[in-house]
Amino acid sequence: MLVFGTQMHIVTFLFVSIEIVIFLYLVIFRLARPDDKTTTLNLILIFLLLTYNITGGLLPDPNLPGSYFLQNVIAYATGFITPCYFPYYVYKVFGLTKMKFHAYKGVYLFLILPYCIFILVFWFTEDLRETQNLLIFPVLYGIWVIVSLTKAIHHKYNYDLSNIKGRQEMVVFLFSLTPWIGLPIITYFALGQAVEALVTNIGFLLLFGLQVIRNIKELRTEHEKLIESEQRLRSWNTDLKDEVHKRTKELEKINEQKTNNFINLVHETKTPLTLIKNYLDEYISKYGTGEELNIIKGGVDKLTADVINLFDIERFSKGIDTYKHNHVSDFSGILQDSLPLFKHYCVKHKIECSTCIDENIFIKADSNAIHRIVNNIVENAIKFTDPNGEVLISLSGQENEIIFSVVDTGIGISEDLQKKVFDPYYQIGYKHTSLQGMGLGLPIVKKVVEGIGGTVSIESNPAKMRGTKVIITLPRYTPTEKDRPVKKVETLNKLNYSFNYDEVNDTDYDSQKRTILLVEDNLAMTNFLSNKLRVSYNVFVAHNGSEALKKLFGMPVMPDLILSDVMMDKMDGYTFAKTLSEQDKYSHIPIVFLTAKSTPTDRLKGLRLGAIDFISKPFSFEELSQKIETILDNILKQQKAIFNTSIAALKTGKSHDPDNVAQSSIPKFEQNCKLFHLTTRETEIARLIFKGKTYKGIARELFISEKTVTKHIQNIFAKAEVSNKIELINKLSK
Repeated sequence: MLVFGTQMHIVTFLFVSIEIVIFLYLVIFRLARPDDKTTTLNLILIFLLLTYNITGGLLPDPNLPGSYFLQNVIAYATGFITPCYFPYYVYKVFGLTKMKFHAYKGVYLFLILPYCIFILVFWFTEDLRETQNLLIFPVLYGIWVIVSLTKAIHHKYNYDLSNIKGRQEMVVFLFSLTPWIGLPIITYFALGQAVEALVTNIGFLLLFGLQVIRNIKELRTEHEKLIESEQRLRSWNTDLKDEVHKRTKELEKINEQKTNNFINLVHETKTPLTLIKNYLDEYISKYGTGEELNIIKGGVDKLTADVINLFDIERFSKGIDTYKHNHVSDFSGILQDSLPLFKHYCVKHKIECSTCIDENIFIKADSNAIHRIVNNIVENAIKFTDPNGEVLISLSGQENEIIFSVVDTGIGISEDLQKKVFDPYYQIGYKHTSLQGMGLGLPIVKKVVEGIGGTVSIESNPAKMRGTKVIITLPRYTPTEKDRPVKKVETLNKLNYSFNYDEVNDTDYDSQKRTILLVEDNLAMTNFLSNKLRVSYNVFVAHNGSEALKKLFGMPVMPDLILSDVMMDKMDGYTFAKTLSEQDKYSHIPIVFLTAKSTPTDRLKGLRLGAIDFISKPFSFEELSQKIETILDNILKQQKAIFNTSIAALKTGKSHDPDNVAQSSIPKFEQNCKLFHLTTRETEIARLIFKGKTYKGIARELFISEKTVTKHIQNIFAKAEVSNKIELINKLSK
């Protein structure tokens, strides 16, 4: 029974229809799981079956265009090629490793090659019947494959076919191989297309069906594992949530406890500060003031302001009201009361201060809160405005609101930082690092303004023009006859203490004194150290590393010692020391770091850069003075020893070897090195330290790395029981 007037039998057509459905399903499945290689192999199998059935069912057909020879070539090609795929399929899908030869070599030798011979014989003889005798080769090869397949299955299951899977595979594989033996016989005896379709497709469909069953089982197992994993993850997630919640509560409790302890500490600090301030004010009123007392008073005022700011910011963060806005304040009066002090500091720092203040501007708010807003905003404007700059303070009133603004010609604030400046403890790296506070001024202003019901905003665009404008909008109040507005505020300090100090000048050079270069960005500390040191030394001052380098070039003499802070703007102390170590002219100058950074890492970094000592703040000036004297005296001893050695060498006519200076100038150097069990290499490094070499200089001279030098020096310090270079020099020279 033929289909649609073609040579295809109805049985073949049914198999083709089934396989098309299977093929489409596999295509969808493959798209859903693109990484599934088995599905790809199944697609190829079904495609080859479809091709074989269609070509074998339709060809040869005299009603179709093309030669009889070509139609038979195509029909027999699919009959040979489809079995070629079988060994490769079972090798890859079912893991039959013993089928590797047939998968990659056997099919080409015994199927593809015989097909080519079949075509050639058919071409020359033009007798298909006689040519079909060559089908004996696929039959014989099929028998070989059956034997190999049986061995492969036995090997896979360790020669135990009691396994159900093994028996299934054996039966299905043998069925799928029947076309190799059966097709030549069917073709030779012309048993018909229906028989051929049944023999061919049933075997291969059984093979595919077995794989489908296996896939279903694997997918089911995979699904069950997925559900199990999901349940396990849900359980873990629940446990994790509980643990996170528990830890969060613990951390919140600990944080709250720390905050409370901090607030209590700050609160308790206010009492002794108050006592110190009042006793100090009383002493000044009785006996007068002086430079030292002014420095102490400024320091106390600064510390008091910082403590108050810390206390208030923590209260604000906990939602505790600091001010009671239940009385009327004269905004204009409070601002006018502060103006003389603002203008005084502006004049002092060569800043032009302009004002535009309306009279009779009232607000219902705590007068201390208003003063704090005014003081913080104006203070920022003054301290971040360079000399010859301008500050404009304005206050105006509209019907229902007050607008207070301060405009300066400072460096400005970029748009991306304008919101960050209201975050507690955030500081912008401005030019005058020493003038920066704790980053609490603007955050407190924002909290206070919002507590009154106002807003604060910043207008600044440094890319177009210098300057910053801070605008504060507050609700205006019209006082009644019963109201008694507050016009003045008594406050502990009007402005930051940093404004209380004049610029420190260099001392007049005295050839009888040794010279110190002081590099410090804090004006108060600069004043203190300069005033103390200039009694005994020539003191030259710089406020950062960059300025210090310029100062070195213009100094009348080379400094005997450099005292340097670490945390400075433009160029910090570490960069400054590194720059000096790379210049032979200045690399010999001893450096002592004065800094609040006192971790072992910081100390090691400083010593590695050539620092001779590392003094942590706070420190005693007596201690600092003693260390300076010791360092300078040792340097003088070394210089004298080198000079005497050189003179002696000239008198005797012997050459002077710089490498032996330490040994010749200090007789006990070698003995002390042996006493502390220093190795030969450690003794070499100690000698170079004695000569004032930096870590980098030692590494360069000995052709070793700085890391190796650091390790050796750590060992030397440990053996000699010292913590710095000066202590080592003292110990080895005794």
